[in-house]
Amino acid sequence: MDKVINKDLILREKLALQRTVLANQSTLLAFLRTALYFSIAALSLHNLLKIENSLYLEITLYSFSILILIFGVANYFIHRKKIINSEKHIGNYKDEYIK
Repeated sequence: MDKVINKDLILREKLALQRTVLANQSTLLAFLRTALYFSIAALSLHNLLKIENSLYLEITLYSFSILILIFGVANYFIHRKKIINSEKHIGNYKDEYIK
């Protein structure tokens, strides 16, 4: 008895994976944007406001910026690997789908 493969299910799974990839990319961009905001805040403290003894606050903001950037990039690659591994499960149906 031949298996009946639901073509709509395969399409939904592929579209869900594409949405997941796009969500992962937009999350990376949000991390990059936040890291830039922290670095701009540190830069503006130094150049625009010229607050006395603001060196510690600047270092703190730059440190947060670098940490957010590193965490965001690491998060992106971790989730990218998980997404690629989940694509393998859909790939098992490709041979049956073509027949």
